[in-house]
Amino acid sequence: MKDKLLKVHPDDNVIVALRDFRAGERVEWNGGAIELLEDIPVKHKFSERDFRAGEEIIMYGVLVGKATKDIFRGSRISRENVAHSAGGFQVGERNTAWQAPDISRFKGRTFNGYHRADGKVGTMNYWLVIPLVFCENRNLQVIQGAMLEQLGYASSRQFSVNTQKLIQLYRNGAGAEAILEADIIQDAEDIQRNRLFPNVDGIKFLRHEGGCGGIRQDAETLCRLLAGYITHANVAGATILSLGCQNAQFQLLEEAIQSMDPNFSKPLYVLEQQKSNSERDFIAEAVRKTFAGLIEANKTERRPAPLSHLKLGLECGGSDGFSGISANPALGYASDLLVALGGTAILSEFPELNGVEQELINRCMDEDIAGKFAGLMRSYSQRAEDVGSGFDMNPSPGNIKDGLITDAMKSAGAAKKGGTSPVVDVLDYTEQATKPGLNLLCTPGNDVESTTGLAGSGANLIVFTTGLGTPTGNPVAPTVKMSSNTTLAKRMPDLIDVDAGTIISGEDTIETKGEELLEYLVRVASGEAIPHAVRLGQDDFIPWKRGISL
Repeated sequence: MKDKLLKVHPDDNVIVALRDFRAGERVEWNGGAIELLEDIPVKHKFSERDFRAGEEIIMYGVLVGKATKDIFRGSRISRENVAHSAGGFQVGERNTAWQAPDISRFKGRTFNGYHRADGKVGTMNYWLVIPLVFCENRNLQVIQGAMLEQLGYASSRQFSVNTQKLIQLYRNGAGAEAILEADIIQDAEDIQRNRLFPNVDGIKFLRHEGGCGGIRQDAETLCRLLAGYITHANVAGATILSLGCQNAQFQLLEEAIQSMDPNFSKPLYVLEQQKSNSERDFIAEAVRKTFAGLIEANKTERRPAPLSHLKLGLECGGSDGFSGISANPALGYASDLLVALGGTAILSEFPELNGVEQELINRCMDEDIAGKFAGLMRSYSQRAEDVGSGFDMNPSPGNIKDGLITDAMKSAGAAKKGGTSPVVDVLDYTEQATKPGLNLLCTPGNDVESTTGLAGSGANLIVFTTGLGTPTGNPVAPTVKMSSNTTLAKRMPDLIDVDAGTIISGEDTIETKGEELLEYLVRVASGEAIPHAVRLGQDDFIPWKRGISL
C-alpha cells in the first residue's frame, strides 16, 4: 500500500488514508502526485479528483453519497461536503456463480461439540433460566444468586469477593488491622475449577423487559425468540418462570418450540408463580428443578463433529473506517471457507445493508428469496421514514468520527462480512437458519438486538468485528471479537480476541487472517479456547419488539 494509501475498488473515486496526513503533503498516486488541501485523519477518505455539487461519491464500487458542494482534488470527504445517497435495487436476473476458496487446509477437520437429539451440534452446553415476563426478573436474580458461584460458575466479574473469609477472621478474634490486610479476592478461574457439573458450561439467565404490555404481536415475537434459544444447539434444557397472567403465555412458547422442533425432547420445567403457595416455595422449586436439569445436562459430553455443523453469526459494531477493509472482509473470507465446508453463515443488520441490496439480490439462489429480501428492506426502510427517521441516520457519532460518514459507506463495508458466496435463504426475525450456506437475517443495526437475533435463529458461534471496541456478547453463542486495527487490539486486550489490523500493516492478507480466524473458531467450538466475551460474562440479551431500531 504505497505511501499508506488505499483505493478499495477500481471504480472508486475516493482514497483511504492508512495513516494521518497533513495539509500540504504531496502523496504519490497513479504515477503522479496529489497535494492534500487539508488534514486527512487516518481511516478517512479524500477526493481523487474534483467534484461538482451533486456528483456521485463511489467507494467499494458502489454509490455511497453525493457531493453537497464543490470538492477539490485532495480534500477530505466529510459530512460537511457529502450527504448519504444509495443506489436503487430490483429483482431481476441473478448471477450465483461462485469461486469457492481453497478449503484443503480444513477439509476433513472436526470440532468437539455437544450432539443433540435433533441432529444439531452445540459448541457449548448451557442450561437456561427464562422469565416469560419482566415481573419475574427479581425472582430470576434470587435464583442466580443462589446457584451460580455455589455450583462453580463465575459471575459476570473476573473475580469474586470472599466476604465469608472476613467473617471467619472476625469470629476468630482478628482486629481491623488483620481485616485490612486479608486477601479476599478469588479469581474466576478458581471458581470454575470447583464446578459440580463439569460438562455444563454455565447457567444462563435471560433477563428481559417484555412479556406483557405493548401489543400482542410483541408477546408472540418474544415467545418465538425464546423458543429459538430453548431449541438452540448450545442449550441442554431450560427452567421457565411464568407469573401466569401475562401476554406471553406458555402456550405461545410451546407452539413455537413445536414448530421449530416437532420432536422436542430436552428437559423443560415450567413454573407459574400465581399457582404457587408462596414466593419462597416458588423459588425453592425453581432451584430444585434447575439442579435436576443440570444433572441430566451433565451426562452429555463433547464428541467430534464435522465443521459443517457450525453456524456462524456475522456481526459488527463500533465500526471505523478500517472495518470494511480489514476485519469485515477477513470475516467474510472465513465465512466463505465455512460455507464451502458445508457450514452456515448468517448476516444480519438490515439497516446496514442499505446501498448494497442489488449485489445481495444478485447473489440470491432463486427469485423468491430475492423478492423476500427486497420486500423486507423496503418495508423496514418505509417504516423508519414514517416515523421521521431513515437508514441515512444509522451511522453513530463514533462511526462518523472514524471515517464512516454515510450509511451507504458503512453498509458497503459491513456487507463484506458476508463474503462472496450465494445467498441460500432470507430469514425474517426469529426464523431459523436451516439451510447450509449464507443466510440473510432481518435484525436492527443495534448491536445487542442483532446478536440476540443471530443466536435466536441458530448461530452457535458469533464473530463481532469492531474498530472502536465493544463489550457486547451473547448468553448462549460464544462471541469472538476481532479488531479492525492494531491500536484497538493493544488498547483493549481484555476484549479483543483476534487482531485484523495486521492486514492494514501488510503483515497479513485478507485470506491469511480469515484462515487464522477459522482456526480460532474451531478451537472455541471445541471448548479449547475461551473468547474474552465469555470469560467476562458478557451475556447481553435484548429482544427486538419490531419497532424502528436502526
